[in-house]
Amino acid sequence: MSLVGSYVALSKPLVVAFPVLLLAWLRFGIAAAAMPHWLRRPADEAPMTARTRGLVFLESFLGNFLFSICMLFGVSMTSAVSAGVIMASIPAVVALGSWVFLRERITLRIGLAIACAAFGIGLLALAPAHASANPQAAASASMPWLGDLLVFFAVLCEAAYAVIGKSLTGRLGPKRISSLINLWGFVLSTPLGVWFALHFDFGAVSFGMWGLLVAYALAASIWTVWLWMTGLKGVPASQAGVFTVMLPVSAALVGVLVLGERLSTPQLLAFAFALLGVVLATWPARRR
Repeated sequence: MSLVGSYVALSKPLVVAFPVLLLAWLRFGIAAAAMPHWLRRPADEAPMTARTRGLVFLESFLGNFLFSICMLFGVSMTSAVSAGVIMASIPAVVALGSWVFLRERITLRIGLAIACAAFGIGLLALAPAHASANPQAAASASMPWLGDLLVFFAVLCEAAYAVIGKSLTGRLGPKRISSLINLWGFVLSTPLGVWFALHFDFGAVSFGMWGLLVAYALAASIWTVWLWMTGLKGVPASQAGVFTVMLPVSAALVGVLVLGERLSTPQLLAFAFALLGVVLATWPARRR
């Protein structure tokens, strides 16, 4: 989740250099070229049923494709700190989804952890907005209300990603899930991606931006997905959802340390509550 938050913030320079739909297509394409060997079904894994195939498609469509589109368009219209504010609501949305769809019981400590995340986002929402010290970053935040709305849609997609992913980890291995949902993302983004590619001047993109694109693709489609799916095998979705507070924390920190955005005292206090939620959710239970 810390890696996800970092690439959410670092995608701001990328959406300036590339059209969003072309960027999404390139991301899935680079990752697909890096992990074709993960598509092979292990000998000890049962063949996929129709239900499993449907879940894989939904996992990719909601958690990969739509999340990327909403997130990339959203951060191009608002600040990285604002995106972090809204994404702090992910733990509560994941817990609600796991209770409704997976029938997971939410313990008192998990409930308190979710409350910490909710209180943190409330503090962030009430905190006064600070102008960016980076003029280019400030100019890119052209329609903050629409950007914030798109980031919230990305929150809903991320919550669906966590809940569906928990179901898939009982059927498929983490590597195969990662490769399959990335392949679906590539298929879904190809029509518009090819159209934008035919009208785009690739020679105008700097070498450093290409390096950032490769790192973004590998982090977004391989490293973070494998880590998340591996962790979900042994952790309830509601508890895993608490760790998503690291997404807004790292997104905002990258926005401040790398992109030149400013962080206020209420925002620092909000992140302290977010980290307290992680401690509450992961503190070892007392055994009888």
